Amino acid sequence: MALRADWLPALTAFESAARHQNFAHAAEELHLTASAVSHHVRKLESRLGVVLFQRHARGVSLTAEGRQLADAAGTALADVDGVLRSLRGAREAHDRVRITTLHSLTYTWLLPRLAAFTSANPGIRLNVDTEIALTRFDEGGPDLGIRHGPGHWPGLTSHFLMDEALFPVVSPAYARQACIETAADIARHPLIADHARQGWHDWFRGAHVHGAKVEERYTFSDTTDAMKAAAAGLGIALARSRIAVPYLESGELVRLPGPALPARWGYYVVYPAHRRLRPAAQGFVDWLLESVRA
Repeated sequence: MALRADWLPALTAFESAARHQNFAHAAEELHLTASAVSHHVRKLESRLGVVLFQRHARGVSLTAEGRQLADAAGTALADVDGVLRSLRGAREAHDRVRITTLHSLTYTWLLPRLAAFTSANPGIRLNVDTEIALTRFDEGGPDLGIRHGPGHWPGLTSHFLMDEALFPVVSPAYARQACIETAADIARHPLIADHARQGWHDWFRGAHVHGAKVEERYTFSDTTDAMKAAAAGLGIALARSRIAVPYLESGELVRLPGPALPARWGYYVVYPAHRRLRPAAQGFVDWLLESVRA
């Protein structure tokens, strides 16, 4: 007997009822009524010419024939469900972009722009990793990254994203009470630093402040923490122009006198040179570059 499509609703209802040994529970699982489940089962019994369930006051139980069909139907439906999940997972993986980037840049530059990307690309899912450790781009790793550095990394293709500049910032309250008028005045206050390659010594040299005793009172591993420390009034931070924008716009921080020192390193979009980006990942790279140009 060939299995036709019109058998499937009855087999689905039977499989659920057999698994639960209860028509009401099967109905709840399938979003049907108990009478609808019963109807499907009776229709199946009529077509097969066998009794699948013994009905009694306490509920139902499978007959020998019912048990035989329940085992086969359960296995078949589980196999189909497994394939469907696999296909769905493959599709989701195809449309998922895994990105590794810097926490500070994500918080201040990337997040405010992501809504525009997701609006234009509603089918793409993003995984954003902001771990401090340098991520390996091996199988199962991220598709692409945003790195801060010289622009050349072994085994990676890199596209210049944007540069930045360094300048001193402080909370408005601190600025009012400190009366800082020149770059040289800054050296007499607690300085806040991060672990970047360029720091206060470079800035004072660029500001032509010589012989100053540079005391970095607080040092943070992440630039976001350095900005927050300055906003809390702990001292003066050396801000990165791309990171400082939201703090300056909100008024949490203000610039102090002195130059904006061009940074020696910039931000780059990188991905493995040995493999071609999937369309979703390539679309995200194109969007990043276009965002900067715009």
